Amino acid sequence: LGIYHMIPRSHVVSSPAGVRSRESHPSWRAFCGPWQALAVALNLRTFLRLQPHNSGKVSLRLPNIGIQQTWDVARLQLLDTSFLEQGDLTEQVEKLKEVAGFSKDSTNHDCLAVPAFLYLYLTICRSQRTLPSLDIAVWSELPTGAGLGSSAAYSVCLAAALLTACEEIPNPLKDGEATGRWTEENLELINKWAFQGERVIHGNPSGVDNAVSTWGGALRYQQGKISPLKRLPTLEILLVNTKVPRSTKALVASVRNRMLKFPEIIAPLLASMDAISLECERVLGEMAAAPALEHYLVLEELIDMNQHHLNALGVGHASLDQLCQVTTAHGLHSKLTGAGGGGCGITLLRPDLERPEVEDTKQALTSCGFDCWETSIGAPGVFVHMAASLDASVQQALGDLR
Repeated sequence: LGIYHMIPRSHVVSSPAGVRSRESHPSWRAFCGPWQALAVALNLRTFLRLQPHNSGKVSLRLPNIGIQQTWDVARLQLLDTSFLEQGDLTEQVEKLKEVAGFSKDSTNHDCLAVPAFLYLYLTICRSQRTLPSLDIAVWSELPTGAGLGSSAAYSVCLAAALLTACEEIPNPLKDGEATGRWTEENLELINKWAFQGERVIHGNPSGVDNAVSTWGGALRYQQGKISPLKRLPTLEILLVNTKVPRSTKALVASVRNRMLKFPEIIAPLLASMDAISLECERVLGEMAAAPALEHYLVLEELIDMNQHHLNALGVGHASLDQLCQVTTAHGLHSKLTGAGGGGCGITLLRPDLERPEVEDTKQALTSCGFDCWETSIGAPGVFVHMAASLDASVQQALGDLR
């Protein structure tokens, strides 16, 4: 999460997004058996600035997707919000779209960020005597819609900021400190509300993305249960966005159909991917204690095997194949992350690489039309920042932080 400062002054919260060893959408659970996936937090963060005031307005600014909206608090106060406590989710989302001023037939997925905000604002803040007047700005270092969990980081930021602003949880930032972290109990509440925001955006999320954005580090997802990995080394990676759009829903349906058509072929593939995930977890545990170059070589083999399995499942794409070919030509190893079918991939950077080798690889990927970031995995989860401690680029993106 991004920035969050002490009320009544402007505050900022930040949260990381996550990458997964393989897709963990709940629709897979029907045929994925007891197998597990790993999710890790990226050190590319989403920042939220919340600024209370007395204007009688609540505004939301999302510069990454070009959205800026303002509502009269008095009008929202008179709104019959009983629909948020009853009826199915689809009906709730449609009514929230009406409140947001969107047409019912709007197909822009990015626009669901606004109903998600309204849901959390109206449900969390209704504990107040009157709804608060707020200016909220959210900016992310991540590309949206690329399978990196940017919506989860957004939902976690919103939940943390609104819960703190409404004094449902205390502000953890102490005088003289640059950042503050909530207690485990408060993180549980943040994660619970963030999951509700994710439901508005995605309908039936697994809960993995919002959990890794809340707690950071690495998480194990198995049979619908999420548990943290106690030890995790910091790994440097290249995150590459092919900029090819894809539909998680369509990809999940495609894998389901392939499983039904070839169960004796696909089931062993999924079992093998589970074994890869378990071996990866074991190697990461060893690396946390005493990292060695041999560990990286094993991870590279696991990355290659995992990517080939994902291609066999039908979630690969020509752009991802090109990504792998380019990095292989530079002696590196890559795989897709998220749902596949385009979107993003990750490339492991060994510690013995020379800087020119990394820069040459980034240049080659950029020449293919891809966006490329050098970052790390295993980042901390949501916390609150002292506004003055933020980089100038973040402050500029979020606007006035006084």
